Amino acid sequence: MPADTDTAPAAVTAAARRTPSPWVLMYHSVAEFTDPAEDPYGITVTPGTLEAQLRWLRSRRLRGVSVGELLRARAAGRGHGLVGLTFDDGYTDYLTRALPLLRRHDFTSTLFVLPGRLGVDNVWDPLGPRKSLLTAEQIREIAAAGQEIGSHGLLHQDLTVAPDDVLQQELRGSRELLRELTGTLPEGFCYPYGHLDARVVDATRAAGYGYACAISPGRLAGLHALPRTHVSQADGAARLRIKELRHGARELRRRVPVLR
Repeated sequence: MPADTDTAPAAVTAAARRTPSPWVLMYHSVAEFTDPAEDPYGITVTPGTLEAQLRWLRSRRLRGVSVGELLRARAAGRGHGLVGLTFDDGYTDYLTRALPLLRRHDFTSTLFVLPGRLGVDNVWDPLGPRKSLLTAEQIREIAAAGQEIGSHGLLHQDLTVAPDDVLQQELRGSRELLRELTGTLPEGFCYPYGHLDARVVDATRAAGYGYACAISPGRLAGLHALPRTHVSQADGAARLRIKELRHGARELRRRVPVLR
C-alpha cells in the first residue's frame, strides 16, 4: 500500500458477500522450552513443532499466507488451498525462529506488533516468562522480507474497557506509528486478548483497517472480526486435522463477509 494512502485497498473496502470465513491460524511465540511451566499461557511452540506444522500444511497441499494476501486472493477467486498464518505480539523470536522456517517453505504471514512497546517485553503477561519484543529496525527488516505487518494496538490493552479517547489512540495512533515505521499503513488489526464488542469493531472499521482478527467473535464475525484457530505445542497432525474439520463444521453454520 502506498505510504500516502489513507484508506484501505479497494479490494478491502469493496462490498462483501456472505461466504465461509477463511481458515486462519493463530501463533504467538516460537522458542525452545521443555517444561510446560515455562509456557503458562500456551502461546509458545518450539521451532521443531512449527516446522512439523508447516510440513503438515504442505502435505495437505495448503500454503500459509498473510491474511491480507489470503483475503485478496479470495476476492479474486484464487483462495483455494490458502491458509492464513498470524503471529501476535511481535516477539523477537519471530525474526530469529519463525521467519527462517516460513521462508524455507515459501510461506508468508501477518505479524501483529505493538508500536508502543518496541524493544521491551511482554509486561502484560503477569505469569511470564519475559519475552523480548521487536525493535523498530527489526520490524522494518521483517516487512522488507515480504511479511505483512499489522497493528495489535499500542500497549496490548483490553479495548472493550478502554475510554473512547484511548480506544482511538490504540487504533488510529498505532496505525499512524506503523506507517511512520514501515512507510505503509497497516491493513490489518488484531484485538488484544481477543476481546471485542460492537463498539470496538465499529471503531476499528472506522479507523480505516480493511480487516481485523479476533479469536472467537461469535455473532460479530465478519471482515473486522475474523475468527482464528489457536495453534499450540500439542498440535500434531491429528489435532490439526481435527481443528481443520471443526473450522469447516462451524462455517456450515456461520457465514461471514469476504472481500469481493
